Amino acid sequence: MKRVNSKSDLAVNGAEPAFAELLHVGRPNVGNRDTFLANIGRILDNNWLTNNGPMVQEFEQRVAQYLGVEHCVAMCNGTIALEIAIRALGLNGEVIVPSWTFVATAHALYWQGITPVFADIDMDTHNLDPDSVRTMITPRTSGIIGVHLWGRSANVEALQSVADEHDLKLMFDAAHAFGSSYKGKSIGQFGECEVFSFHATKAFNTMEGGAVTTNNHELAETLRLMRNFGFKGYDNVIHPGTNGKMIEACAAMGLANIASFDSVTEVNRANHEVYRSNLCGIPGLKVLEFDSSERNSHHYIVLEISEECGASRDELVNMLHAENVLARKYFWPGSHRMQPYKALYPHSDLVLPHTLVLSERVLILPNGQQLSSDEIRLICSLIRQTVQ
Repeated sequence: MKRVNSKSDLAVNGAEPAFAELLHVGRPNVGNRDTFLANIGRILDNNWLTNNGPMVQEFEQRVAQYLGVEHCVAMCNGTIALEIAIRALGLNGEVIVPSWTFVATAHALYWQGITPVFADIDMDTHNLDPDSVRTMITPRTSGIIGVHLWGRSANVEALQSVADEHDLKLMFDAAHAFGSSYKGKSIGQFGECEVFSFHATKAFNTMEGGAVTTNNHELAETLRLMRNFGFKGYDNVIHPGTNGKMIEACAAMGLANIASFDSVTEVNRANHEVYRSNLCGIPGLKVLEFDSSERNSHHYIVLEISEECGASRDELVNMLHAENVLARKYFWPGSHRMQPYKALYPHSDLVLPHTLVLSERVLILPNGQQLSSDEIRLICSLIRQTVQ
């Protein structure tokens, strides 16, 4: 990787990109390789590659312990985990979700014949607005899916209050929120259940994977049946199900990574501070902050670019891509503007004003263990050159 130590090294006027190699948002964090390889050796010695093997069981126990929750049901990925959780809760008709999320949140409903109803978000938190949720409730509404975006917890108490008031099921998409907390309590313990993604791009990963966590024993048993075709024992199928199992190799990566997760968080936290200090004072540009009283992986470096900035969000994206910094416009343009929802609900823009504003403002920058402070300062210098 090219290192840059002075302004004269900056790539300008058609010169070579500032970075010789691509800097990605979501580059995988990999824990202790020796631990991972030792885990793979144990798998091969056991000759047990999948079907709720000992590595998956150990992984589930470690995650449940880390999150302080009764049950962790590991899955092959976060999307299947969402689909199984939705079905296990008996959701149907309409379910209220934010549009400002990865489209899998909506797809997991639509795929099962359930109508996702998009509610607006809070401009400060970027999370689902409970007041907007109230306006979207109809006689067909069966549940609410809150999302802990950027690992910052949704307004759990307010959403639970709305759910209780209208006799709705509440679950959470916690794909961004492993290691986060709400009022000092670990994410993973709220609502009927919470769904995590352990995809390679997440702060904590199992290469590919996900999980549902819950304190509801009956729900946990149903989830375990559903992820394995409904089998109870060798030949006894007692529930509808599918194949949602996590394989042993993914659990091996998870066990290696959970041991180093706190150190990953500390690196991310330090990187976030370098970004914040080097971008402060730029008109119209804000680095999203994290509540210091709550835990967060600090995995997402989120910028808001308003009209007062000297360059638009898209101009900054184009500049950074030209310099081999693959910044992202998460979650532009909003799920309601993607298919099939754009065609199904052509007037959604009218009830999602905050979502529309943020979709044109948000920019995500690279973070992680492989990123140096010098590289971060160069990224910030490139941004300053562009906007000033």
